[in-house]
Amino acid sequence: MMLFVLKMSLLICFNNKDPHPWSNILKERLPNVDIEIYPSVKDKLKVTFVLCWKPDKNVLEQFPNLKVIQSVGASIDHITTSQNLNDNFAVSRIVDHHLSEDMYEFVLASILSHIKDFPAYNQDKAQKIWKQKPYKTISNSTIGLLGTGKIGAHVAAKLAQIGFTVKAWSRSEKNITQVSTFYGESGLTATLQDTDILINILPLTEETTDILNYQTLSQLNPNAYLINVGRGEHLVEADLIKLLDQGHLSGALLDVFRTEPLPVGHPFWPHEKIRITPHVAAITRLDSASDLVVANYQRMMEGQDLLNLVSIEKVISTHSN
Repeated sequence: MMLFVLKMSLLICFNNKDPHPWSNILKERLPNVDIEIYPSVKDKLKVTFVLCWKPDKNVLEQFPNLKVIQSVGASIDHITTSQNLNDNFAVSRIVDHHLSEDMYEFVLASILSHIKDFPAYNQDKAQKIWKQKPYKTISNSTIGLLGTGKIGAHVAAKLAQIGFTVKAWSRSEKNITQVSTFYGESGLTATLQDTDILINILPLTEETTDILNYQTLSQLNPNAYLINVGRGEHLVEADLIKLLDQGHLSGALLDVFRTEPLPVGHPFWPHEKIRITPHVAAITRLDSASDLVVANYQRMMEGQDLLNLVSIEKVISTHSN
């Protein structure tokens, strides 16, 4: 009797990210595995492991033998909000200290540039204006931070360590050294009020979609500043522009957007109070992240638990509330 052995494949399914560096390194690390890039799939039945970044809506339903969904980032919301998940799948994310530290450095640079008014000096330089301006310091700046997962908690703790007054909010109760932590609806209000700089590092869920809106942002101190490194879907764009134009907010630095790349005709581009970066606050490092992907592929093949496994029951519960 002949046995037919179906050779498995690892599929890379990316939007807004170049898949070829991942394909090249995984072909070196897993020479006996078919590494494919969506939509070029020879046999959909062979796909058992998918490496994802912002996959198309319900695209994974094409692969009936899929076992593992691996996010190439620290978040999985780009998967949970676009795919119908069930307990037949194992979902994993990248956990890398480098991501937390990179996010902290990006946020710190953004804050210091704001409180020392570097953008205004750049404008003055273009017009050859020599004019000293008042500035704030670390010790008299209050930071509000939304989202205290692994990365958010790291950022909050590091900012507090160097002297900022830091408040942080999350869905559930958390404790962070030197940080005033809040949770729930009343906790959100406490985090927003008396805050000079608001940093958003929340995951995207039904509950957090549009959380940065006119009602929430107007609770910040006059001339407050917004830094959004969470998701573009957290921000109601028209509300931000309205608060900037009214003068309640002094400015915003946005690293994430509802549509990426940001369309050429988008009103954020010409707005003088909005600074834009192209989703670079914390970029997954290919060398260390590929170690995890290879390890998880091998664990799948050997029937072992994945590293950085995410609870599907918790995810489904969160997104069905």
